[in-house]
Amino acid sequence: MKTELIIRSNSSDIDFALLRDGKLIELNNETTDNKFSVGDIFLAKIGKVLTGLNASFVNVGYPKDGFLHYHDLGAQVNSLNTFIKKVSTGKYKEFTLKNFRKEEDINKDGSIKDVLKTGQNLLVQIVKEPISTKGPRLSSELSIAGRFLVLVPFSNRVSVSQKIADPKEKERLKRLAKSIKPKGFGVILRTVAEGKKVAELDKDLQNSLDRWKTMCKRIPNTNTPTKILSELNRASSILRDVMNETFTSIVTNDETLKVEIKEYLQEIYPEKEKIVKLHRSTVPIFEKYGIERQIKTSFGKTVSMSKGAYLVIEHTEALHVIDVNSGNRSNKAGSQEDTALEVNLISATEIARQLQLRDMGGIIVIDFIDMHKAENRNKLYQHLKEQMALDRTKHKILPPSKFGLVQITRQRVRPELSIKTTEANPNKDGQVEAPIVLLDKIEADLEKFMSNSKNNKKIQLHVHPFIAAYLTKGVNSIRFKWYLKHKKWITIIPRDAYTYLYYRFKTIKS
Repeated sequence: MKTELIIRSNSSDIDFALLRDGKLIELNNETTDNKFSVGDIFLAKIGKVLTGLNASFVNVGYPKDGFLHYHDLGAQVNSLNTFIKKVSTGKYKEFTLKNFRKEEDINKDGSIKDVLKTGQNLLVQIVKEPISTKGPRLSSELSIAGRFLVLVPFSNRVSVSQKIADPKEKERLKRLAKSIKPKGFGVILRTVAEGKKVAELDKDLQNSLDRWKTMCKRIPNTNTPTKILSELNRASSILRDVMNETFTSIVTNDETLKVEIKEYLQEIYPEKEKIVKLHRSTVPIFEKYGIERQIKTSFGKTVSMSKGAYLVIEHTEALHVIDVNSGNRSNKAGSQEDTALEVNLISATEIARQLQLRDMGGIIVIDFIDMHKAENRNKLYQHLKEQMALDRTKHKILPPSKFGLVQITRQRVRPELSIKTTEANPNKDGQVEAPIVLLDKIEADLEKFMSNSKNNKKIQLHVHPFIAAYLTKGVNSIRFKWYLKHKKWITIIPRDAYTYLYYRFKTIKS
């Protein structure tokens, strides 16, 4: 497996494309004016306390107040309140917490009015960015994420990622964490900590501890609301979370960003520093690596797959619905059941990619093709879980029902990525799919047509004149690439009577 990170920097924002074996699996955007990112910590002011919801609105400086539920306070919120008061007045300057006397934990079934008061200051962390008309979702159970571990102030707990399956390795990591953990802090070992030595873990812990101390120094004489600790920039956070030995290249078109990434890799993965490169070609960086085409063909309502199968993705207010269709694929399987299983497995792989690529969250319902055998439904379930295992976002998958429906819940912490894949209709008013999206459909049909047509017949493609020009433009045209691939010349016939999206393949005798 080969992983690449391609970074396109503009004057106002930065786009990050994560490729696995050349296929786009994750697309992120960071704007320079985004002041409310997941992981940011604010010294905020408590607004209205809502006893009925057992929650409070919190002013973090966003036009809409943030939302803080009682269950997101954290058991040690009383200790946090006391700490803020002492630090704010200058009475406490020992930020390591080794001499800090902790308060009693709050009752898990208590009331928020007994813990928070309108107008008081509180440290809160963004756990879900502002989406639509809603303000950010907040937590006062603070955590500072490092490469190998997460530092949790006012806790004594040591835990290990559930993705580390080996019980002996879990026990080893717990033992190492307890030996280096500072008093007054808890530690969560991340998946990438597996196999690491104590020196690497300790270095990472000290970096997080330094960030905590820097944040605490900003609390005195700070007006509320104020951001006092920022999450790492998007490039660094992606590398922190996913960097591993499969990375073969990191390419950016920005010299400054290249230097920053190299410096960060020197800290977390020095042996990979040499894979960072600067894009110097006159061809735009996303065009060079085929990302623009993948964006156009991956974000539409309909997503084409191999063997003629396709997905239809619908978004409603309450949930997302994905319909799996076998399309016009030729049935080479032994039975209808085998065909359904084959298409469902192909679809499960693409669905796992789509959820990560679009960052779809909430409830997702997938209507797979019906399969009567329980063993086949289980094969599909296991395959979907394997494909989703690479997704860093928290999710839960339920087994397929007898109707072929699979339900997934996936945590959403940022607005869903939505990219327009249509263009102005040249025939009339309105929008139509971009030529590159239409091209994918034509090529899928061509594959099927070539497998069914006899070698002694000529093949014609009848299309709208605009599409004909698009397919035949230049010496190294798309039609010429078809010839190299299929060893057969496709005659393209412009048809004025055809609409922009309509096309037809025909065969004529030689």
